[in-house]
Amino acid sequence: METVLLQINNHKAYRLLEELEDLSIITVLNKSIESTQKLSEKYAGKLPTDIADELQNYVSQGRDEWNNRSI
Repeated sequence: METVLLQINNHKAYRLLEELEDLSIITVLNKSIESTQKLSEKYAGKLPTDIADELQNYVSQGRDEWNNRSI
């Protein structure tokens, strides 16, 4: 037997896989559960404060330069 990793792009495809599993043609090994956690909560506190401040300053400077450009 061979193990394959799939990305499901359509709910119909997932239903088809479930039907194949019911027929004992395939076995679904791991059903992923979508996280309802916000990205801001997930990554909160992951960057050291000094690096986060540096990044925020860099982004702010870039936005200021963009807004003050003369075209």
